[in-house]
Amino acid sequence: MLRIDAITYSVEGRPLLEQASATIPTGHKVGLVGRNGTGKTTLFRLIRGELALEGGSITLPSRARIGGVAQEVPSSETSLLDTVLQADTERAALLAESHTATDPHRIAEIQARLADIDAWSAEGRASSILKGLGFDADQQLMPCSAFSGGWRMRVALAGVLFSQPDLLLLDEPTNYLDLEGALWLEAYLQKYPHTVIIISHDRGLLNRAVQGILHLDQRKLTYWTGPYDQFARQMAERRAVLQAEAKKQEARRAHLQSFVDRFKAKASKAVQAQSRVKMLEKMTPITAPEDAKRVVFTFPAPEELSPPIINMEGAAVGYGGPPVLKKLSLRIDQDDRIALLGRNGEGKSTLSKLLAGKLPALEGRFTRSSKLRIGYFAQHQVDELHIDETPLQHIQRLRPDEGQPRLRARLAGFGLMADQAETQVGRLSGGQKARLSLLLATIDAPHLLILDEPTNHLDMESREALVEALTEYSGAVILVSHDMHLLSLVADRLWLVKGGAVTPYNEDLEAYRRMLLAGDEEVKIAPKAVEKPKKASRDEILALRAEVRKCEDRLAKINDMRDKLAKKLADPELYESSRIGELETWNRKYAEVMEALDKAEALWLSAQDRLEQAEAA
Repeated sequence: MLRIDAITYSVEGRPLLEQASATIPTGHKVGLVGRNGTGKTTLFRLIRGELALEGGSITLPSRARIGGVAQEVPSSETSLLDTVLQADTERAALLAESHTATDPHRIAEIQARLADIDAWSAEGRASSILKGLGFDADQQLMPCSAFSGGWRMRVALAGVLFSQPDLLLLDEPTNYLDLEGALWLEAYLQKYPHTVIIISHDRGLLNRAVQGILHLDQRKLTYWTGPYDQFARQMAERRAVLQAEAKKQEARRAHLQSFVDRFKAKASKAVQAQSRVKMLEKMTPITAPEDAKRVVFTFPAPEELSPPIINMEGAAVGYGGPPVLKKLSLRIDQDDRIALLGRNGEGKSTLSKLLAGKLPALEGRFTRSSKLRIGYFAQHQVDELHIDETPLQHIQRLRPDEGQPRLRARLAGFGLMADQAETQVGRLSGGQKARLSLLLATIDAPHLLILDEPTNHLDMESREALVEALTEYSGAVILVSHDMHLLSLVADRLWLVKGGAVTPYNEDLEAYRRMLLAGDEEVKIAPKAVEKPKKASRDEILALRAEVRKCEDRLAKINDMRDKLAKKLADPELYESSRIGELETWNRKYAEVMEALDKAEALWLSAQDRLEQAEAA
């Protein structure tokens, strides 16, 4: 059991924890949540004993081992597998001693202890953890120096999971994992045999992998049983009750004060007035909890382009050698919201770079609208910001003709207020840097926004704001993310990147999650074999109705474009010999729209058919 008893701690005179207490039962998995800057990481350092408490105490069972991912594994020639095996220092020490020990009693003790800690299955366990975090068998035998910092962070995580400390402290572990790795970690933590406390803004992880939420707020700790969504509902209910009570108390206080003000000078009412003064003095103020600070992202709206904005037939892409992806026949319209699924190394980033124009198509047909603007956000771009410049200087470079009020308004639209606007990027938090990178990616009002892990370093409120902004955004979105909550709310199409191909994934995200956790290598992309139809759930029918409405909206837009083009082509002056080039352009546009109309009608008929079958089942 971890017992936190009335602890107090300040940083530079600012109290982060004040008489804070909590008890975490042994073996429980707990999510530590709170606004950025409240002291979550500091609490971890206090638990590990890296910082000295100003008051109170933190107690653990005697000889309990505490583990966490402090930093990435150093670059070395040691293989990944050996690096993870070395993380279990007791096993490594016992094995080393077993080669030199001569006393029969000590040899027996060593062998007994090695059996107790299951040392002989260690290599298999370490390999399984590395595989779950994205390393195949060949990569596990490669040296750490062959991998970048982000990948070495995964090795560090694998090491601490393998060593199985009695108290596992994880600080945003999914920030350097992809969706597949995050889902594996979620399942692993559910079965972890000891106590876990995890700082995370990943709503899916906090709903499925923990038994309770430890909330750090207003320098106090409160432990709530249940997953995050249950905690959020309880907090909202508590806030509503306290706000109502605070309002009633304020009205009562005003009434008492009014009586005192009216009658304190009258001798006949002096006793009653004095009584009410005492009542005011004894009234303990009820402070309504602060609402979470409203966070917004303001994406500029692009103009509408004729569909499709990108179309490819038999395209291939790679890096000079054999193609990474080939036979790509894909289409993107401006109202698409597409999530890319697939394991590490299958080519999700390669496809993103092809769509962003950072890699050329090696073969086949690849066309994009001539007016298409693309915004591209990848996590590495956060690290490429100029750390010695301010956010204001970053956007001044892109908009040199705009005045400061307009530039500051742009920054404020991404939550970077006056103070942050003139703070050097190197001193900004990870979330603030991510906001700046999102601003830079969307400043030109792109018709297509490609987001590769946009939620890293964003807190819960910022993630919800990003969902709202993407929902209202009138451009297409291509999304790669380990955040299942974000994908489920934003994406309406799923593409699976696997085996050098990109194909529509006809199941839902929950089915994909189940497949990954089951270790099923064969993903069924085509519809399942004919079987007795099951009755569609209410949510499935609602999703199908939403798809039909989307198809109908798309048909309406394309029909409107067709009518406008038909009206244009009906103009007799367009057929004069001097305007023959312009006529060809309008005829080509009309042909493109008619082709898009045919495809949109086919999609609508298909969606309508699936809805009718579901409602009839």
